[in-house]
This record gives sequence, structure tokens and C-alpha cells, in this order.
Amino acid sequence: MPTPPPAPTVPGFLFSVLLHLLPHHLLGRLVHQLTRAEWPPLKDWLIRRAVEAFRVDMTTAAEPDPHAYPSFNAFFTRALRPDARPICPDEDAICCPADGEVSEAGTVTDGRLVQAKGWDYSLLELLGGDQRLAAELAGGAYATIYLSPRDYHRVHMPLAGRLRATLHVPGRLYSVNRLTTASLPRLFARNERVISVFDTACGPMAVILVGATFVGSMDTVWAGTVTPAHRRATVWRAVPEAPVELARGAELGRFNMGSTVILLFGRDAAAWSDALRPGHPVRMGERIGTLLR
Repeated sequence: MPTPPPAPTVPGFLFSVLLHLLPHHLLGRLVHQLTRAEWPPLKDWLIRRAVEAFRVDMTTAAEPDPHAYPSFNAFFTRALRPDARPICPDEDAICCPADGEVSEAGTVTDGRLVQAKGWDYSLLELLGGDQRLAAELAGGAYATIYLSPRDYHRVHMPLAGRLRATLHVPGRLYSVNRLTTASLPRLFARNERVISVFDTACGPMAVILVGATFVGSMDTVWAGTVTPAHRRATVWRAVPEAPVELARGAELGRFNMGSTVILLFGRDAAAWSDALRPGHPVRMGERIGTLLR
């Protein structure tokens, strides 16, 4: 049975109303253009303000000079130094796919995942109605990781896998911060998302990039930008024409602005580390769980 929702509060209700009224995709297109502007006075001002406001640590970046980036988006999706995020070498380890903070982690129960205290949502809805994939992942482990504006915004492989398919599910672009996840039901099943399904040594694995306010564009390393405006109207599924095999720790994709990653495994395939609890900070490459197969 779904978890009973929390009692609504006046501030939470007003906040939800505001979120519904925002022209999400229009804002996303405007920000998309702004963050790709290469006029030095504008892009340098944007980058400088972001570094100051979010206390971005540039010492770990492959290019530590903020002024060296040709645009704000290039800065936001910056690469790290090769030694900045060592990948856990243990064969049975599940590595964290991204820098961020754990929103929730647990097991899919009765076809539902926990969004936040008092809120849950449907696995089938999250997967865009793909019943076969939902059946494969039912009862499995899931983890939700929120990437704040200060974080590294590339997403990496938790373990080695071969790409089976990429799914795009259209939706809204609600904010995915802590306040919104606690206020807006079914948030991750309502937002636009890109689902990458891999076959791994422990069975199927799904890595879901969830869009958010100003995040109307998500990339994968095999297809580039997979959410252009003309492909947002309906669910679509793409099977790779040539094999795509990625090693543990290899880059999978990236967000153009911040958002959330949801990681899913099949039943009895994975167990999370005890430290993987809501609010726990994580870094890409560190061990967050153990393979059980």
C-alpha cells in the first residue's frame, strides 16, 4: 500500500502552487541559451558569481582557472583532475555514480520507492510504463542522489555494463531540492528523465538522470544531448546500433545544470552500505554498496 502522505502545510501548499505555475520548459530554453553564451564579460560574471555563491572547489578541476572556460555550461560540466575521484577497485563494490547527497536509499517494496518521509511513488511510472523493465527491477535496491549546484555534474558507471537501451520520458521540470522532494508527490515520476539500462554481471541496472528546473538538457557519452525540444512530446526508446560497453567508473553522461540520479538494481543483486542514509554526502567513485551475485 502507498505510504500515507504527510499533512499539508500552508507554506508547502503555496510552494507547490508556485511550482505548478512556472513555465518550466520556457525557462529551461532561456537558461540553455544564457549558459552557452561565450561573451567574456557575461560568462565570466556568471561563473564568478556561481563560484562565490555555491563555494565551488576549483582545486579539484582539471582546469582550475574559472576564466578559462568558454561558457558557463562548460564550467558547470567541467572535468575533474584524474586523481580527484579514485574508483574503488574491489570487484564486489558498487561505486557511487556522482557527487552529491543521498536523498533516499532502500528496496523497491510493492512496486514503490520512497521519495521522502511520507511520500512514495510507482516504479512502473518512474520507468515510463515499461512493464518488462519494472518486472526485472521489482524488489531490487535503489538509491537517489541529489546533485547541488556546487557539485561535479558528470555521472559515471557504478560498475561495468553493456548498454541495452536508452529511454526518454517527457515531463515537467520541477526543482528537485530537499524542500520540493518533501512537498511535491511523485516528483521523480513527473519530471523529465533519461533512463539508461545496462546488462551487468549482477543482472540489469538502470541509471536514471532526472531533469529539474533549468535542466532541460541531459547528455550521454554515446548519444550526446538526448532531450532536444523536438523529442520531448512522447516516450521514446533507443537501442544502440553498435555495442556500448562502459567500465566501472567510466563517464556515462552529464547534467547541464544540477539535478538527481536514481540507481536501480534487480532483486537480490545489491545491498547498500549502512552509511547510505538520507542526508549523507557522497563522492563519485567511492563504495556505496556490495554486489550479491
